[in-house]
Amino acid sequence: MTVAPTKHVMNRIRSSYNLLSDKEKLIADYILENKENIIHSTINQVADNLMVADATVFRFCKRLGFKGYQAMKIALASETVTAINDIHETINETDTDLEITEKVFQANIRALESTREIQSEETLAEATRFLLEAERVFFYGSGGSGIVALDAQHKFIRTGMSVHAYTDTHLQLMSASQLTENDLAVVISHTGSNKDTLDVVEVAKENGARTLAVTNFAKSPLTKLVDLSLYTVAQETEFRSEALASRIAGLTIMDSLLVNFSKSTKGKSQQSTQRMRDAISRRRM
Repeated sequence: MTVAPTKHVMNRIRSSYNLLSDKEKLIADYILENKENIIHSTINQVADNLMVADATVFRFCKRLGFKGYQAMKIALASETVTAINDIHETINETDTDLEITEKVFQANIRALESTREIQSEETLAEATRFLLEAERVFFYGSGGSGIVALDAQHKFIRTGMSVHAYTDTHLQLMSASQLTENDLAVVISHTGSNKDTLDVVEVAKENGARTLAVTNFAKSPLTKLVDLSLYTVAQETEFRSEALASRIAGLTIMDSLLVNFSKSTKGKSQQSTQRMRDAISRRRM
C-alpha cells in the first residue's frame, strides 16, 4: 500500500487501519492517542514504549508513504499547527451571514479535500468490483446517513442495476434477512457504532452477502464487521457537527463509485440512462 506523502497523517492512519498488521495497528493506536507526544519523541522512544523494534516503526512510516520516522514527525507537526489555526476559523456569534456562509463552504471544501486525500486506489477498485459482481445492491442508512443511502439509490438506479435503499431500522432488518451471496449491502454510518446498523450488517453476513461500509471512523465496530470500508473525513465546529460535513463527503464517494461503475458498464449504463430520460421527459410540458 504505497501512497504519496501527505500532511494528513492522522487521516491516512485511520483510512489504512484495517489493512495494517497487528504490530502496525499497535503503532497506529499509539500515534492516534499520543499525537502531541510523538512530535517530541525519537523513534527509539516510541519503539521502547511499544516494545517493538525501531525497524518496525520505520516500516510503518514507510507504509504510510513517508521516507521515514522524521518525515512523518514533520508532517504530523504541520498537521497539528493547521488544526490549531482551524480553531480560529470556527463560526462566531458576531459573524455576519456572509461570513458564516463562507465558513460553511470552506468546511465542506475541507471535508472533501481531506476525504479525497485518504482514498486508496486498491480499496476503490475493490469497491467497484463488489458493485460489478452484485446482482442486487442494497443501501442502508439511518438519520443523516439515510439521506446518503436514498441519494445512492437515486443515482445507481440510472445504471439499470437492481438497487434498493432502506432508512427504517425494521425494514432494514427485514431486507437484510432476504439477502443472498449474490447481493451487496452498502452500509452508511457516520460513527460506525449504531447498534441497529451493526445488526443489519450481521444479518446480511449471515446470509452470505458482501458488505461495504462508508464511515468517518476507521476504528469502529462497523469496520470490524464489514468486508470493505471507505472513509470520510470531517471536523466538528461549535455550531455544526462533523456528521453534516461528512454527509457531503459521503455523497461524493457515492458519485465516485457511480462513475467508476458506469465506466466499466458503459454500454448498459448509457442505455439505461437514456431510457430513464425518455420516461421522465413525459412529465415535461
